[in-house]
Amino acid sequence: MRLARVALLAFLAFGPLLPSGAGRAAEGPASHGLSAFGDLKYPADFRHFDYVNPRAPKGGELRLWSLESFDSLNPFVLRGVPADGMAYNGIAAEGAFVYESLMEQAMDEPDSYYGLIARSAELAPDRSAVAFEMRPEARFHDGTPITAEDVVFTLNALVAHGHPRYRLLYAPVALVEAAGPHRVVFRFKPGAPRDLHLLVGAMPVLPAAHFRNRPFGQATLEPIPGSGPYRVERVDAGRSITYRRVEDYWARDLPVNRGRHNFDRIRFDYYRDRDVAFEAFFAGRYDFRQEPGPKNWATGYERPPLQKGLIQRETLRDHTPSGVQGFFLNTRREHLADRRVREALALAYDFEWSNRTLFYSLFKRMRSMFENSEMAARGVPQGAELALLEPHRAKLPPELFTEEFHPPRTDGSGSARENLRKAQALLAEAGYQVRDGRLLHERTGQPLQVEFLLFEGVFQRVVAPYLRNLERLGVEASVRLIDNASFQNRMERFDFDIIVRRFVQPITPGSEQRNFWGSEGAGTPGSLNFAGVRDPVADAMIERIEKAPDRAALVDAARALDRVLTWNWYVIPHFYSGNYRIAFWNRFGRPEIKPKYALGVVDTWWHDPKKAAMIAKGLAPPALEPLKD
Repeated sequence: MRLARVALLAFLAFGPLLPSGAGRAAEGPASHGLSAFGDLKYPADFRHFDYVNPRAPKGGELRLWSLESFDSLNPFVLRGVPADGMAYNGIAAEGAFVYESLMEQAMDEPDSYYGLIARSAELAPDRSAVAFEMRPEARFHDGTPITAEDVVFTLNALVAHGHPRYRLLYAPVALVEAAGPHRVVFRFKPGAPRDLHLLVGAMPVLPAAHFRNRPFGQATLEPIPGSGPYRVERVDAGRSITYRRVEDYWARDLPVNRGRHNFDRIRFDYYRDRDVAFEAFFAGRYDFRQEPGPKNWATGYERPPLQKGLIQRETLRDHTPSGVQGFFLNTRREHLADRRVREALALAYDFEWSNRTLFYSLFKRMRSMFENSEMAARGVPQGAELALLEPHRAKLPPELFTEEFHPPRTDGSGSARENLRKAQALLAEAGYQVRDGRLLHERTGQPLQVEFLLFEGVFQRVVAPYLRNLERLGVEASVRLIDNASFQNRMERFDFDIIVRRFVQPITPGSEQRNFWGSEGAGTPGSLNFAGVRDPVADAMIERIEKAPDRAALVDAARALDRVLTWNWYVIPHFYSGNYRIAFWNRFGRPEIKPKYALGVVDTWWHDPKKAAMIAKGLAPPALEPLKD
């Protein structure tokens, strides 16, 4: 009766469920884990991940900071700005600890997941279906059991009323069915991506009962019950949020959780200004910083708490792709649809001068959309990579096949004369001529105008010298600084010329590339395709990524996509470091080994009361030993 009732409620609230099939899927053998290519580091009887201390003590508080504000505790919809600790992007939940998925990712492997809500998984040999056998003991925070119907409800709710990215992610799912109270089966459409079984295994599972009388698609400050190690304890809307460790957490002794989730409380305080937040750190208002600012790192830390040994500072190696950061050019705008115009704008950005003058030479220039990884394209395409691109030669810039991609370079003096001459020539080819002192298009008579949309004043110092170079070209360039909520709204509607954004690439690229660069994502509000890329060659390379039979083929396809994106100048690349720069009040203990593909602070560190007592007396605790990487 309960299954039928939940199905009926889901139908009434969200429309028909995805079609339900009869019988069992063509599953393979049951496994304790899943990966993209079948390789698992940990055996079925593993006790804990290698990067944790299984005897880590519980207790204490971790205080963190965030920027601007939040207005929602529903991270699964387009509306609102979710609080930190709630964010859940549909494939990885690092930094989210209220909601759980069927499988948990190991952060020392590139693409492996192990049973959490699911005890085991059965993947069909042809990857056309995957079944999960769920743990009967799994519980939401209100004590109700997690069932297969909750999984069915979640997928249908996310697709029907969730953030548009979920529709992109789960579009290849043909149906989901509850094959029993604790067994759920996903069947996939023909030609589904290689990693779809991981996408559904990493999907958050939400309580169907909670939404019987509540709309799913709205922002709300009412917590949605989860099943994870923390629940929301206190909310000061827009200013702070505190999470409390669940004492009777149902999964605390599972191998994927042993030694993790050690703080009794985790609190995020919000600051409107980065400089104010920086000062608050030294005043002891919060405990940990991952330092975003090179100026602060180079000159701002030599203060009494560091000099006395109360604060510890470290640089740790980052083994993950460094993320895509840059000026995203909105090709939905007619004046930015011409590749020659985009390249001309790229030539006006003087990274070398900015790095030396503004960033204390702490950064390296991004040359790839997969920077700091094996997927980054280097040299000219050869072998299997060339074979992928050759059929599309007529649609691609000819230099893609003959030159290694490098963003424009200067001598760092600030003149950039040679690059500006090249930019002028490209603008002339695109039909722009100087008339009466203005750069006008010869056909439309319209000036070349671009607006940089920002929500942080700190980035104005990066844009200001860029604007001066653009003005030397005759481009009418300006900056508009707005609040975070307005920025979020305009970004999701693609109502901008140029924005500064960053998103992180996964270690094993897959279907999320459709969200970043796919033609469908270009027309989907809220997608991360900020540049509006509608390129059939990019779509073809994304499909190759999704269907790569092994990692070598995946790397070739990712490198080919990288070349398509960089040579078309959809993004003017910024910079990266390849490291984590962190500082913290030394109240903590931590495992000897850092997770290879994560920072691990929230996840694996713990509060040390003896060190905390020493700091309270102004005494320097013993420094933490360097991490094994």
